Amino acid sequence: MLAWALLSAVLWSLAGVGSARSSLFSNEGFVYGTVGHPVKIYVKLHQTSPVLVCMDIDRASKETVDPIYLWIGPNENTLTGSSQINITNIGELVLKDFMESLSGHYSCTLSYKIVKAETQEETSLKKKYDFLVFVNPFAPGWKSMCNSSMDCEDVTNHNILKARDRIEEFFRSQAYILHHHFNITVPAMHFVDHSFQVTRIDNCRPGFGKNEGLHSNCASCCVVCSPGTFSPDMDVTCQTCVSAHVYGAKACP
Repeated sequence: MLAWALLSAVLWSLAGVGSARSSLFSNEGFVYGTVGHPVKIYVKLHQTSPVLVCMDIDRASKETVDPIYLWIGPNENTLTGSSQINITNIGELVLKDFMESLSGHYSCTLSYKIVKAETQEETSLKKKYDFLVFVNPFAPGWKSMCNSSMDCEDVTNHNILKARDRIEEFFRSQAYILHHHFNITVPAMHFVDHSFQVTRIDNCRPGFGKNEGLHSNCASCCVVCSPGTFSPDMDVTCQTCVSAHVYGAKACP
């Protein structure tokens, strides 16, 4: 997470890999599959994922006869509806209150038929679509800073920059008042105009890290550590640990 001064928060909404982004995303927040190319998606912690569509855009523009949708989750089990998983009757998947444990590989198999107009002959076909879904978290303390705002990044950075400006104005006003109203010589330690600066801090919360190779289209994002890695502190990268079998590991068992 890149941040100003003491608090960090970088949020990433969505990103697609394997095709041009415009071919994967619609204006309504739907993400379509691509045969043979997993689509990577980054979801903010505790937010709702985009709508994952068990179909590619080309197939969506055509008539689909007798479609059957089968979603498989990260644990290789068939997905069913729950408080965090919503699957519609037209093969759309939405993940709610997204957490580290929901990260991973989601696949959907679409079975359907095509009918030849001339002979009315039916042919059964199957297509598989893969989605890799990862958590991109809020920074520690985002709830108190953002008051449940849906866009914590903007609120956090705005508040920190406002605090910087107020601190700078305080020292400037103090020096002016002491010198012009009380005829007090400004002490040796005093504010120098334009000397106050803030520093960007680059770190990730435990269980998260940056990986330009794995997440090239979200290189600056803190993304949940994949199985086989862990991050025990506010480091920038996930460390290797062959015995870590879950997403977001904070220790090496």
